[in-house]
Amino acid sequence: MTGLPETVGLPGGPAALPFQAVPGQVDIEFASRASVRLRLANAVLRRILRPALHAVCVLGESAPLRGDRAFRIANKVDVLAAPLRPARGTRREMVRFADFRAEWLWHRDDPGPDETEHGVILYFHGGGFVAGGLHSHRRHAARIGHTAGLPVLNVDYRQLPIGHITDSVDDALTAYRYLLERGRAAESIVFAGDSAGGGLAFMAVLAARARELALPAAVVAMAPFADLDPAVRNAHPNDRSDSMLSARALSIPAMIGFARDGVLDPAWSPVNHDFTGLPPVLLQVSDIEVLLPDSEELARRCAEAGVPHTLQIWNNAIHVFQAGADLLPDARAAVAEIGSFIRRVLAARAAEHADRTTAA
Repeated sequence: MTGLPETVGLPGGPAALPFQAVPGQVDIEFASRASVRLRLANAVLRRILRPALHAVCVLGESAPLRGDRAFRIANKVDVLAAPLRPARGTRREMVRFADFRAEWLWHRDDPGPDETEHGVILYFHGGGFVAGGLHSHRRHAARIGHTAGLPVLNVDYRQLPIGHITDSVDDALTAYRYLLERGRAAESIVFAGDSAGGGLAFMAVLAARARELALPAAVVAMAPFADLDPAVRNAHPNDRSDSMLSARALSIPAMIGFARDGVLDPAWSPVNHDFTGLPPVLLQVSDIEVLLPDSEELARRCAEAGVPHTLQIWNNAIHVFQAGADLLPDARAAVAEIGSFIRRVLAARAAEHADRTTAA
């Protein structure tokens, strides 16, 4: 049975209790051995998908496809994912903004987008800032929402070549303001995302803090792409063990798409920020994937700032394995962990609000 039985606090001592933080201590939970299905999926993808993605990367770095042409081709991936459907009982409603679009997703048994007294998940999809969108992540985001018992606003933010990462952050904040203006309390909103969307979730909460907006209740990130600088990943041993991505693949949108005259602004990467005042954080990542150091550094930033957090490291998992919950027991367990975390943190926020109201 897949689970997270082993909890470790680093550099030492017992792990912090939920929503408490021991200054300087990174709180890590290790999953038990990967299921047979997950190990098989890992082996198959390593032999098929990684070589294919490597070939695409070579094309994306070379003329005549280098840069914008390659990014436009990658943008088409979301269209190919159109046949994916959310689980039966899922409701959908499109929301159009000036520069991007989003989609409400909620299960018929859960509160809908107009029931603003309940919580909500603001979701940012992955795809390396060049691929993915509403189609590719609709089923995955809807599953997380239903597991938490909440509606999800799935955001199709601008990506390369149309939008720079600064535009992606602007879109994330626009979506957040939309929820606030519709009567949602900040403490009832959870930012969540995977891969590039996981990094964007952190950038969005940091941008909200910089603009003195009320911060959301929590941040959930699955294998976040949180450091645009490829240096650490290039030197990490997981660059050889990841079954899907390579450090080289992740460097292309950063160094070819975002960099200006070959230079990346450190401010574009959430790992380079102080996390003081951020809400509780849940991180999930695989022990063999190339984005492991990004999650580790985010957890360190949380520890330095005294932010309550948990870094869950899953055994032998593929990148964003949570999206495979239809087939993988490990993925279902991970999504259940996310749902439980969201419910706990929103219950804690609701209790705090009730206490403040009573005291007033």
